[in-house]
Amino acid sequence: MLSSTVVRRVAGARTAASRPLVQCVQPSLLGHRAYATPSKEETDPQLLGYPQLPFTSSQYLPAKGWQDSLMRRNYGDTLHDKDEILSMWGPDIPPIEPSRALFQFTLVALGFVTFGLITKYNVPEMPSIRREYPFSGLVTELGGLEDNKARIDAIDDEE
Repeated sequence: MLSSTVVRRVAGARTAASRPLVQCVQPSLLGHRAYATPSKEETDPQLLGYPQLPFTSSQYLPAKGWQDSLMRRNYGDTLHDKDEILSMWGPDIPPIEPSRALFQFTLVALGFVTFGLITKYNVPEMPSIRREYPFSGLVTELGGLEDNKARIDAIDDEE
């Protein structure tokens, strides 16, 4: 049974390598090609006939059923030319889509801002006035520095 799975996986890799990686839209239909628009995949001339395998991370593959379960591959499989990026030791794949993560982050941020505004407007004002001292907050009487003066509230309008 193990040899049949190896044959199926190798045959699947060969058929996947023979298919084009990107089905692109004709640029004439779009008018111009944007940065994120996929272009036609060109074969690298330095590979000299090395198979073009699909650009999928090993982290998307099922965890069981491999001879090398740590790297999720069988012995003798052809490695991708960008195996450093697509192997299990490459960058982690995002667990959720980035647009969904941005939506969830925006909801949480709006929740915090809403909670802060509701709290700000529902807290009652102080029932007393702040304590005031004569002579600039008793700076000279207590031997303090001139830089540490208390703020002077302008309440001259009531007098």
